[in-house]
Amino acid sequence: MAHWRRVRIVAGAEAAQRLSEALLEGGAVSVDVSDARAGTPEEQPLFGEPGAATPGAWLDSEVAALFPADSDALGVSRRACADCGVDAEPHEDAVPDQDWVRLTREQFAPLQASPRLWIVPTWCEPPDPRALNLRLDPGLAFGTGSHPTTGLCLEWLDLHLPPGASVIDYGCGSGVLAIAACLLGASDVRGVDIDPAAVSASRANAAANGVEACFCGPDELDAPPVQVVVANILANPLRVLAPLLSTLSMPGGSVVLSGVLETQSEEVVRAYAPWFDFEPSRARDGWVRLWGRRRP
Repeated sequence: MAHWRRVRIVAGAEAAQRLSEALLEGGAVSVDVSDARAGTPEEQPLFGEPGAATPGAWLDSEVAALFPADSDALGVSRRACADCGVDAEPHEDAVPDQDWVRLTREQFAPLQASPRLWIVPTWCEPPDPRALNLRLDPGLAFGTGSHPTTGLCLEWLDLHLPPGASVIDYGCGSGVLAIAACLLGASDVRGVDIDPAAVSASRANAAANGVEACFCGPDELDAPPVQVVVANILANPLRVLAPLLSTLSMPGGSVVLSGVLETQSEEVVRAYAPWFDFEPSRARDGWVRLWGRRRP
């Protein structure tokens, strides 16, 4: 028996937001906007970040609205299209109720993030009990280890983290990089995030992994310069943070930056060039990791 009705509408970039709001006002419980050309040669990648001018939606956006099964989903959707000037016919299908928890969990499996380190969801058994297994539940904060930028930073920590190093994870999200640093032998680890939910998630994840790390907001950070500053954020915030992160890094220390597209790497390096000399970057799936050494 269907518990939900889903309506899909293809709209232009300018109308997608208005249409989404009209569908929600008409009784939709959720609305999702995606690239109508996904999976074709015309698929259009969008990378939005603070301070960057990016289109609000794809040129052809598929607006998918979920309605209760007993609602007039098709009628509501047609009226929303007329009100928003969208000349498109909505398509409706039934969505049966499912075990959403199980389906969500099936999307996440143990992941070997680096030669010694695995990221293992708490409901899974570690594939290699002898490895360093970081237990992590996907949650509100960014960082499950699966994104290329997180993986690139985890790889660097495994291969280059000095024994007993002091580390600051700036923009810690789920705390995955800070926790990995602890497991890999760092002795003084701090995580910073502007989102209180991320700070709370990081503290809980650190406790679940039995490691000691301090997590706080930017205004609460009180630490001397450290050997390693890792920041997996986005290119524009990283550029703005360059003077601050330089003060957090001791002479001879490393700054490890990701959340940067290959096309953005030169401008990020220029922002840090007054303080750091950079090694060759490492790329994965269009993203890069930048590694710089703090000059004396």
